[in-house]
Amino acid sequence: MLGFIGVAENKIEMLFVHPDAHGKGIGKALLNYAIAQQGATAVDVNEQNPQAVAFYLHMGFRVTARSATDGMGKPFPLLHMAL
Repeated sequence: MLGFIGVAENKIEMLFVHPDAHGKGIGKALLNYAIAQQGATAVDVNEQNPQAVAFYLHMGFRVTARSATDGMGKPFPLLHMAL
């Protein structure tokens, strides 16, 4: 398996691409599928993951809000992004 994506309602909950497959268009294909086939329009991204933030910005998402903690209340800032 080279990658997978999980969507709940309109939100991307997870997107993973095996490190050996980075830069080969797999993440883009998975994201485009989620947008076109599952209506995905939002994602929360760990602010401390600049590669993920850059990927979603490149794919047309924009930052709509920021949270100082993650969903579990841990001090991992999240960027809330949407198309």
